[in-house]
Amino acid sequence: MRGSSHLRKRLKKYKWLLLMTLPGIVYLFINNYVPMYGVILAFKNYNYVDGIWGSAWAGFDNFKFLFNSQDAYIITRNTFLYNFVFIVLNLVLAVLIALLINEIKDKAISRFYQSTFLLPHIISMVVVAYLVYSFLNVDSGLVNRLLVNWFGSESVSWYGEPKYWPYILVIVNAWKNVGYLSIIYFASIIGIDKEYYEAATIDGATKWKQMTRITIPLILPVITTMTLLAVSGILRSDFGLFYQVPMNTGALIPTTNTIDTFVYRAMIQSGDIGMSTAAGFYQSVVCLVLILVANTAVRRINKRDALF
Repeated sequence: MRGSSHLRKRLKKYKWLLLMTLPGIVYLFINNYVPMYGVILAFKNYNYVDGIWGSAWAGFDNFKFLFNSQDAYIITRNTFLYNFVFIVLNLVLAVLIALLINEIKDKAISRFYQSTFLLPHIISMVVVAYLVYSFLNVDSGLVNRLLVNWFGSESVSWYGEPKYWPYILVIVNAWKNVGYLSIIYFASIIGIDKEYYEAATIDGATKWKQMTRITIPLILPVITTMTLLAVSGILRSDFGLFYQVPMNTGALIPTTNTIDTFVYRAMIQSGDIGMSTAAGFYQSVVCLVLILVANTAVRRINKRDALF
């Protein structure tokens, strides 16, 4: 009774804040939880006539199709390694840019840089794909023109050479996403009490020591949270980055193929919804395990930095 009375008091106290969260909760429920019943398709041989519940059970056949594929290891490896590099590199660059923006004293210039860094994040990946193509086109691409005119070397067929694309994809992903992450970290930095820096300055601390001893430790909870959220999707790839940027070029598929692009191509060829659902279910389970493991590791180091 005492616990329920305390709960009622808290609900009454925060009723307006809870009411403000209601639209977000409804949106989350409709878009993230209601469709979850469709996971049953991973275990069915789906056909459009019988529908979801009327289709015959297939057991684990859809998973066998995915894992027995000769590309199963390649697409899992590509998805994991690309995302691992994205997480590490984007984190380092975003924190570095946030620290540099924080050192700009002119507010107008600071806002200009923030807008400039954020702009790539809101550009459609289709547009990004054609921007990359304008740089790498074998005949008129800017990079090839520089190679020929400035260095006197031959043009490179970028869309026919898989060895270059791990670097190209990493660069494109960083260009598109680092700015957005840097704004998040910068927002955390400007929330730090200025008295810390004033005391450090009096004690003779250099800018480097202020960054490493004050700024980074104080934004570490935000860094940890963002990293854990990124780890939770480490087996999910940016479809536009891996499909549209390489222009779905056949020669690049072994290097650019991930679980998401593999499922899409399989859907186009066979129309097998059960297999694609099985792949999505596989991704979700692995990502859930990884986020639980990562969160447990963080909790053992510092409970306050853990997500839950």
